[in-house]
Amino acid sequence: MRHHALILAASAAAIALTPFAAMAQEISDDVVKIGILNDQSGVYADFGGKWSVEAAKMAVEDFGGTVLGKPIEIVDADHQNKADIASNIAREWYDVQKVDAIMELTTSSVALAVQGLSKEKGKIDIVTGAASTELTGKQCSPYGFHWAYDTHALAVGTGGALVKAGGDSWFFLTADYAFGYSLEQQTGDFVKANGGFVLGAVRHPLATTDYSSFLLQAQASGAKVVGFANAGLDTANAIKQAAEFGIVAGGQQLAALLFTLAEVHGLGLEAANGINLTEGWYWDQNDENRAFGEKFFARTQRMPNTIQVGTYSAVLQYLKAIDAAKTDETKAVAAKLHEMPVSDAFTKTGKVQANGRMAYDMYLFQVKTPAESTKPFDYFKEIATVPAADAYLSVEDSGCDVSAFPK
Repeated sequence: MRHHALILAASAAAIALTPFAAMAQEISDDVVKIGILNDQSGVYADFGGKWSVEAAKMAVEDFGGTVLGKPIEIVDADHQNKADIASNIAREWYDVQKVDAIMELTTSSVALAVQGLSKEKGKIDIVTGAASTELTGKQCSPYGFHWAYDTHALAVGTGGALVKAGGDSWFFLTADYAFGYSLEQQTGDFVKANGGFVLGAVRHPLATTDYSSFLLQAQASGAKVVGFANAGLDTANAIKQAAEFGIVAGGQQLAALLFTLAEVHGLGLEAANGINLTEGWYWDQNDENRAFGEKFFARTQRMPNTIQVGTYSAVLQYLKAIDAAKTDETKAVAAKLHEMPVSDAFTKTGKVQANGRMAYDMYLFQVKTPAESTKPFDYFKEIATVPAADAYLSVEDSGCDVSAFPK
């Protein structure tokens, strides 16, 4: 009887431990593998690039290096701003390397392509580097998330400020792909809704080096504001050439609709001062931001921008979601990402909407003059807060049919 009782006790203990043992095995392939896919050699190399990869690694380290007792691995690749190359890399990552989630995804055409593939494969993607509202609009995914900013937030922030300040006539220089079209349209709609006018627009190829013909058209339009619906080196080069054409000296204002700390640093305050821009994070806003910025600087010799800190936040929140779900299974983790508030070095007030849009407060900044800057990377002065409710489209207005998402 005693022997029989011992067997029963051992069996009961084994049964009691089984859920916990199973829980510890809920990590596919015994590793959580996150892919950072972005531009590392082209016009957006400073915009996100290898600096976003470094931010992702910081998130893994700050989380503790493991999740549910399993290691975390970051892999990265350069998509060269080409959707077909990005899709091929993503497919190989998912099918061969067993990558669990792909993040960053600079360039809207790339992000839309990879999000479509991720949806097909039942994988999570979190976009921090692309801006198109289509990601959480008509092309939304139950497993797709948009983290750092989007074209609507930029239009409300930068466009709104200039219209209110009297910049009521606009001409756009627009990057000739999905991101540029979206940014031009949404800013233009916002300008017109506030009593302004769009006098014209011209589209330029991605990564062009000669903006002279486009700038001459903008100058001839007589618009009070020349809006750059582009990003990265495209914006920096256009602003540099605008100075050479004397556009600002002639009385027109420049609006950089997607312009980050990285581009200001590359351009210099002499050329960039006075430009209004919208970002979701700036290193010198408060003590916590300064501490994060200094930690990032110690690794990279530069301060991070919204995209890079947004990538840190996306990776960290993904790992928190796995920990909360006790598995890296896609549906369970996606549910936690939708459910959990976002509070980290990037934002203290983030909330993920049903369509995957992470809504948080944005900020309107103005680039300082050289005389106003007192230390390295001291580039911005905060002009206004753009509340999350104003910055981002509601689920109802986004065009995303969340009723079609699996329950």
